[in-house]
Amino acid sequence: MGMTENLLSTSQWLLTASIFVLVLLVALRSVDWQALRKDNATQHSLFGAAVVLGFVWQLRAGISPGLAIHIFGITVITLMLGWALAVISGLLALVITVITGREPLVMFAANGLMTVMVPALVTHAIMLWERRRDFRNFFAYIFFCGFFGAGLSVAAAGVLMCLMLWSSGVYTFETLVHEYLRYLPLFMIPEGFVNGVFVTGLMVFHPDRLSTLDQRRYR
Repeated sequence: MGMTENLLSTSQWLLTASIFVLVLLVALRSVDWQALRKDNATQHSLFGAAVVLGFVWQLRAGISPGLAIHIFGITVITLMLGWALAVISGLLALVITVITGREPLVMFAANGLMTVMVPALVTHAIMLWERRRDFRNFFAYIFFCGFFGAGLSVAAAGVLMCLMLWSSGVYTFETLVHEYLRYLPLFMIPEGFVNGVFVTGLMVFHPDRLSTLDQRRYR
């Protein structure tokens, strides 16, 4: 999903921009930049994920402005890099969509908040919940953090986007239900499947790439 034109009121635009800047500052302060400079593998994952997402986000479907759908892919990036680096990687991917003309620069903050930050934070929250529950079966990490986390993150972003469009008066609530919300469960399934498959593959073949995975818990 992404807003391909300015559909927000001035007050909404300022609010989303303020939240966007606040979350971005917290993310930048949360990154261990010295460790990142020394870790070539994480750097490759960070920039590689940004390039892949930037091109995947070119593919989308939808009729009405602001109600387009596409695979997010932020959940697997969050589990690989942590939420802060996932936000940075996702915003770099969003820059690619702006350069290619798929997203307007004026809506960068709103799209960054909905497409990148909300999914990353929701995934991070679910990962913390799974960690606090102290499950001893590695399928819990795959299911809750990978499949379920991805589906819930896209649902949260979709509901937030609809609330913004409804409150701005762009669409009526009935229109949003008819054209988007009633299909939201169907969007969650492929998002969960794609992210879950990648998380499963990484856990089996490259568990060291999942920085949020504590392998000692599942022995």
